[in-house]
Amino acid sequence: MENLKFCPKCGQETLEWNTIIKFSCSHCDFVLYHNTAAAVAVIIRHQDELFFTVRNQEPGKGKWDLSGGFTDPKESAEETCSRELKEELGLTIDPEKFSYLGSRPNVYPYKSIDYNTLDMFFLYEVDEKFEIQLEESEISETVWIQASELDFDKIAFESQKRFLKSYL
Repeated sequence: MENLKFCPKCGQETLEWNTIIKFSCSHCDFVLYHNTAAAVAVIIRHQDELFFTVRNQEPGKGKWDLSGGFTDPKESAEETCSRELKEELGLTIDPEKFSYLGSRPNVYPYKSIDYNTLDMFFLYEVDEKFEIQLEESEISETVWIQASELDFDKIAFESQKRFLKSYL
């Protein structure tokens, strides 16, 4: 964040970051809050197995990830779950089918900017395993893992590790 120095309002090299959530300009009255972004992660479960994608991009390239993503403006968390499962896996799921489980804070580093997120976790239980259509720009493969054999070191994000440890 420290590399952003020019105020978008007055153009002066006076933009200051307070290291928490706020940019402000010491030359004019510009203020920009870098608030926490809402994100979802869906635990897809079949009996004692959990479904993971393998990330095809940074952060966490090559590591396991729960399906999900950032919430768009004017979208509920459940609608985000449905949209992300459709985009990533080609699955069409009714938003009413998700059960909210809890949340954890996270930091999502992207192109030299750390985004603070609130990751909300949802459960989607399936009666049988399914075939999916990969969104290969984001996902390289998918895996079903026995919950009892989960290797937390292979999970991409700390919030998911912490949540799954308490969930399981």
